[in-house]
Amino acid sequence: MMTTQATAKPWMRVGILFCALLFLGVVDLMARSDPSQPFIKKKIEQIRKNGELQIEGDHISAILVIPAFYEQREFRRAWTNPDNVRGLVRAIQDIEHDGLTPKDYHYNALVRLRNRIEVSSAPDPEAIAEVDLLLSDALLRLGYHILFGKVDPERLDPNWNLARNIDDMRPETAIQDILSSGDIYEFVEHAKPTENYYIRLKKALAGYREIQKAGGWPSVPEGPTLKSDMTSERVVNLRERLAVTGDLADDADRNSQVFDDGLEEAVKRFQRRHHLTDDGVVGKGTLAELNVPVEARVDQIRVNLERGRWILHGIADEFVLVNIAGFKVAHLEGNTVNWLSRVQVGKPYRKTPVFKADMKYIVFNPTWTVPPTILAKDVLPAIKRDPSYLKRKNMDVLDHSGKVIDQSTIDWSRYSGGNFPFIIRQGPGPTNALGLVKFIYPNKHFVFLHDTPSKSLFDRETRTFSSGCIRVENPFELAEILLEDPESWNQQKISQVIKEGKTKTVYLDDPIPVLTLYWTAIVEDDGRVSFIRDVYERDQAILEDLNAGFRLRSRDLRERSKQ
Repeated sequence: MMTTQATAKPWMRVGILFCALLFLGVVDLMARSDPSQPFIKKKIEQIRKNGELQIEGDHISAILVIPAFYEQREFRRAWTNPDNVRGLVRAIQDIEHDGLTPKDYHYNALVRLRNRIEVSSAPDPEAIAEVDLLLSDALLRLGYHILFGKVDPERLDPNWNLARNIDDMRPETAIQDILSSGDIYEFVEHAKPTENYYIRLKKALAGYREIQKAGGWPSVPEGPTLKSDMTSERVVNLRERLAVTGDLADDADRNSQVFDDGLEEAVKRFQRRHHLTDDGVVGKGTLAELNVPVEARVDQIRVNLERGRWILHGIADEFVLVNIAGFKVAHLEGNTVNWLSRVQVGKPYRKTPVFKADMKYIVFNPTWTVPPTILAKDVLPAIKRDPSYLKRKNMDVLDHSGKVIDQSTIDWSRYSGGNFPFIIRQGPGPTNALGLVKFIYPNKHFVFLHDTPSKSLFDRETRTFSSGCIRVENPFELAEILLEDPESWNQQKISQVIKEGKTKTVYLDDPIPVLTLYWTAIVEDDGRVSFIRDVYERDQAILEDLNAGFRLRSRDLRERSKQ
């Protein structure tokens, strides 16, 4: 069907207008003189003088790159190719599919400029200059957000160490190269993450937005626990709710008030997708997840797409990924997960940090040197309460030369974490806090993967039990995968080393990156979306920044302060 300018979407109308003007030669400044050139120069000089420029209420964000770009062009317009305008407009339109908002890329300002040009009896060279500047800034901002994210992770987390650099690329040269390529839309698309996680999540966003447009899903009224063989009017609400997200089979009777086997299986599917105990019973926890509105799920997906933009660029082919919120660890090669295990992570008041480090070695039958925080908050108070604590825990007290100190000679009442002059170390064995194996990737947090004697805790729904380190349910399987030597390091050989009881360190042939991340929405291989509870309450701050107007990131501010 033909689309007229009257019926086109706003962004399509903007694109049609710009392209029409260019095609008709009304503002064709490639021939003869460029009436907008002095206006571009004036505005660039304003940036140089004041360190800022507003056009139609929008700030030019690239106040270092934009002046350099136009100065090297002698202040001539850059957007004289209609295909470039069309491509950028299309890319800005489509950025909604990635959970971002077109208005962040000067949408409103360009619409206002369009209106100024439309009502003018002759082309307004200043307005045309402003359009050119806004388009250049929009391209830079869009590219930056795709490559690094809109939200600044360093502002939210001072320990963030996954920042990436543009290396030696000069943005003012890069933007000219992009414009010369003549295919801006493809450039933007190719800059987006290509990992399965991101691609699947984009598709999920589209699906949940369709549900949102259709009115969302009904809530299930509060009441007694719903379970198999019950009859209740609330069961009809439950059926309707599960049908919307595809958990209930299409051929199921949606009007039945009986909680039958088919409905029980649908509830279990829903529970698995929301990381709940899949008992098929609708108690308070399951009911709460059922009644989360679709708008909140859309936002949850958007938040995790933003996390993807932070880190899913240039990841090594092989790496270990910890999902703190999902209580899982995986070994990946390319886009393939070839091993997965449950984990326990830090308590809410001792959160496992988000960071990246390279795993370098594995220790079998490890000792455990009590870190400062645990020493001050846990171990010293326990010793003061119970003098037999150290003996029961197989712990020694050492001076800083490694000499064992007689525990009975120490006046424990004199010491706190701040003035304790010794080291406490737990010997190897099945009761060791680290279990029988640990995986070391040196980092300032003293966080690593390890075994644990607390095996029963893996069956808990919420597994926030550690002091920050990551306890792995099947650590020997991971050790075999990482050592990549089936002859020397198979399960039988590993078992033999463990039985010997001696501490043994084995270095990896090549360090392997470990990404300790925080995802609250993922898409499984079958295409179903899994929503994970935000145990550390980290989503809201990201969502607020996604929804807020554009703001400069901390690294941008640091760069500006150097100028």
